[in-house]
Amino acid sequence: MSSPAPGTPDRRTPTLPDKPSVDGLEDRWMAVWQERDLYAFDRERALGLPREQVFSIDTPPPTASGSLHMGHVFGYTHTDCMARYQRMRGREVFFPIGWDDNGLPTEKRVQNYHGVRGDTSLPYAPDYEPPHSGGSKSIKAADQQPISRANFIELCESLTVQDEEAYESLFRRLGISVDWSRGYRTIDDRSRTVAQQAFLRNVRRGEAYQAEAPGLWDVTFQTAVAQAELEARDYPGAYHRIRFHRDGADAVEIETTRPELIPACVALIAHPDDERYAGLFGSTVTSPLFGVEIPVLAHRLAEPDKGAGIAMCCTFGDLTDVQWWRELQLPIRSLVTRNGRMQGETPAWIAGGPGEQLYAESLATKTVFTARENVVAALRESGDLVGEPVKTQRKANFYERGEKPLEIVTSRQWYIRNGGREADLGKALIARGEQIGFHPAFMRARYRNWVEGLNGDWLISRQRFFGVPFPVWYPVDADGTADHANPILADEASLPVDPTSDTPPGYDEHQRGRPGGFAADPDVMDTWATSSLSPQIAAGWPVTSDAGGRNDAELFDRIFPMDMRSQGHDIIRTWLFATVVRSHFEHDSVPWDNAAINGWILDPDRKKMSKSKGNVVTPEDVLKQHSSDAVRYWALSGRLGSDSAYDDGQMKVGRRLAIKILNASKFALSFGDVTADGDDLAARVTHPLDRSMLAALADVVDQAGAGFESWDYTRSLEVTESFFWSFCDNYLELVKDRAYGGQGDEAAASARAALRVALDVLLRLLAPFLPYATEEVWSWWHEGSVHRSPWPESSGLRAATGDADKALLDTVGLALAGVRKVKSEAKVGMKSEITSMVLAAPSAQVEQVRGAEADLAATGHVTAISYAEADQLEVRDVQLVPYVKH
Repeated sequence: MSSPAPGTPDRRTPTLPDKPSVDGLEDRWMAVWQERDLYAFDRERALGLPREQVFSIDTPPPTASGSLHMGHVFGYTHTDCMARYQRMRGREVFFPIGWDDNGLPTEKRVQNYHGVRGDTSLPYAPDYEPPHSGGSKSIKAADQQPISRANFIELCESLTVQDEEAYESLFRRLGISVDWSRGYRTIDDRSRTVAQQAFLRNVRRGEAYQAEAPGLWDVTFQTAVAQAELEARDYPGAYHRIRFHRDGADAVEIETTRPELIPACVALIAHPDDERYAGLFGSTVTSPLFGVEIPVLAHRLAEPDKGAGIAMCCTFGDLTDVQWWRELQLPIRSLVTRNGRMQGETPAWIAGGPGEQLYAESLATKTVFTARENVVAALRESGDLVGEPVKTQRKANFYERGEKPLEIVTSRQWYIRNGGREADLGKALIARGEQIGFHPAFMRARYRNWVEGLNGDWLISRQRFFGVPFPVWYPVDADGTADHANPILADEASLPVDPTSDTPPGYDEHQRGRPGGFAADPDVMDTWATSSLSPQIAAGWPVTSDAGGRNDAELFDRIFPMDMRSQGHDIIRTWLFATVVRSHFEHDSVPWDNAAINGWILDPDRKKMSKSKGNVVTPEDVLKQHSSDAVRYWALSGRLGSDSAYDDGQMKVGRRLAIKILNASKFALSFGDVTADGDDLAARVTHPLDRSMLAALADVVDQAGAGFESWDYTRSLEVTESFFWSFCDNYLELVKDRAYGGQGDEAAASARAALRVALDVLLRLLAPFLPYATEEVWSWWHEGSVHRSPWPESSGLRAATGDADKALLDTVGLALAGVRKVKSEAKVGMKSEITSMVLAAPSAQVEQVRGAEADLAATGHVTAISYAEADQLEVRDVQLVPYVKH
């Protein structure tokens, strides 16, 4: 697509402000863009265009749990920059917005904001008023008021709506050019239906299943946690050296940080090549305190150089225990319950033995911490504790939003196959990663490493409240037991359903929970199970019930797979991988062709900014202090994939750039109507200096476009900004006298036309980065918006400049710098006259300066210039007359 010739009908005589300012631009142009619906996606146009002329973006739905932070600003600005570029390239851009408002983050915010917690045993209370509404301090769980599930969900709904309104306001101010009419919430009817329909199809195809198995459990949030949500943290502990006994032989000593799990021990395990224990493999020992007989086994994951080289396998202390249990086919002796306490009933393998009383009195119903203290005291008394515990910092698994180490609890959960247990599926999902263009390319390795490192399927069920319910019920046997082996699946036409209030086909409400009746699946889906379907939710993937009224099969077929997924590198393992899994199963394809991965925002100590760390900077005040353009400049100065420091100094540079755009543009447009016959401004550019500037600008256009096409739009900003500052510092100064008529009408016409042509191009090059300042200037002399104008192309500039010498402007700029340096060193004002000077330079540069001598002389206040040949350009033999202000 070629750019319109300068002077096309959308131009008009400039109307210039007295004092241009960046202050207030956001309020002015936000309102105009909203009124004009400037960034609306034109569905009919998209359907009529070739696929390559439509650009669809899968945008991350931010978690609605408080306020946005600078990390959001950083990532969304990168996405918006590409959307604006593609729109200017003439493509119809599908750029929706969603809010991820279900899940644990929302529940945690509601608990702290309102001082409540959900309790499934309580009835719904009409007109309920929570004890608190906001506040700066978190409210302890013990002080939170228990309320019904329904009341809790109502509070989640209302608070997320409130948060999302604030999010929208901030994104609009930042200039994010989404189509606001295409918004969604991950808890709305359509999102719930998409998630439920996709799940039902996963179940029916065998891709989703239910199993009772050991899994990670957060005792604070009382829910299962997936592998992708783990965070390894240092946690204070102590090594305890403990004796296990053998009849007629020396005791076997092990080291553990979790002595409270001795009653849950099912084996001692050493490495098969460890000669110290080779003679013990296949024999048994008895546990201290409890006298339970335990086998000694070999496994490759045992670490000979760690502790005593032989370890307890308990069900379950960590994920290695789970692997040993599964591969060695060991029994389950699970004691830690969902609330983080030891089970109350003395287990059968301990009952009747030497540890029965100890368990009943010192362990039953105790927290893990108290049970540990009591077991250590008993070991010390029995003589089975060797020495005293040695303090250490151990690595423990935490839920990424949790505050206590995770336990491993056996429970019934829903899973989606993800290759963690199936080599062929894992290879297929790695192959999907090869079909996606990762930007930067090295991020693909992170995807591959994650898939290769999986050790289990994707656990998608959560024991919480505010989420998408599983559309499943279970028959209840005559003895009142739910038959989990024969789930009743909802009909797709009935979605969305809530099994806790809706009834399955063929049943009525009075049969709920009764023998011969049904029971609802009480769990909700992991929030990733919904947001992993963001392309389907936003792009109109048909759901049988058309809940939410957003079905659009024709559009979905046109824009899916989408062109771009934008996100942070920390959620490659969750959102990106999960979306690939869902698309692989449902559509046998990748969900998008490109993944643009942004880095983290770091605080001054080079730590990631996050709300959980308490080191975030909230954007509202920053945008008001520096301007949205300035903040966008800071964000877009950081390349994709690279972590960037929060730097208000960079924002100040961006603000200066925005101000310079306004002021330089006012000068360039200050010569009234300069259109020529046929509206071809470029044809009026005849002066060598002007033609040199436009020829150099043609190269910038090519380089800026190439930067966007290679997903390096930071490079596009760098080359454009560099040219713009040179344009202002050198070219504008050099042509001032001529533009004002100091060298005659023809020379003035060339300067004025060149200024207008260059400004037209520069504004469009800078528009994706600084939308407010560029739109403001564009409005001074154009109809319409710069953001709906075509991206500039170099062909028109090259045709107008022909064989112009691109280096001429740089050389004359060096000469001008030499003149300025002489005056600066002489400590005289820049208006001081140079009555004579010698410009020494290589012969080629001398000829270049001669071609623009009048401009150099007028700008530098030089009366006479003589020339000499030299190896490099310098100004010498200067005669100065200091300027005196009258």
